[in-house]
Amino acid sequence: MKRTLERSLFLVAILGAVGLTGFAQSSKPVKPIKKQVVTLKDAKGTDVGTATIKPSGKGVEVKLDVKNLPAGEHALHFHQNAKCDPPDFKSAGPHFNPDQKQHGFLNPNGHHNGDMANFMVKPNGAAKATIKDADVVLGTGSEANSLFANGGTSLMIHAGPDDMKTDPAGNSGDRIACGVITK
Repeated sequence: MKRTLERSLFLVAILGAVGLTGFAQSSKPVKPIKKQVVTLKDAKGTDVGTATIKPSGKGVEVKLDVKNLPAGEHALHFHQNAKCDPPDFKSAGPHFNPDQKQHGFLNPNGHHNGDMANFMVKPNGAAKATIKDADVVLGTGSEANSLFANGGTSLMIHAGPDDMKTDPAGNSGDRIACGVITK
């Protein structure tokens, strides 16, 4: 028995020396970040407010404080690229979707990780709203659903509301404000 234990310890030491113990390393938890403040700009490059993103439960909470937007209901999504090139913000790419699902909370095939609830802008163009997303994390590890994965993501405000079912973006209209999320 002593000899079997010695052999097992020797094997573990050898595997560690050659880097074959990466299994434990790949499952290490994502190190959370306390908060990330994102500046949102419109198609002309004008500052239209901020979004403060912080961990909340198993996901994140987005606190919006925006101004100079069209009144009414608007969609809010995380997009896959950390780019916000005006005027159309197409550089942000599609919705953040590491789980490879379809769009919308009402879609029977699931929803994108970056899908979130709509919010309302007052007639004066301002809005303060808190929106949660349980399908992403604000971490620095290697988890695919981290908003920092692959160099970061972006936060997008659309011209209209998300219908919560139509692929790929819920018929939410043009991209009217964007902010980059990076470490």
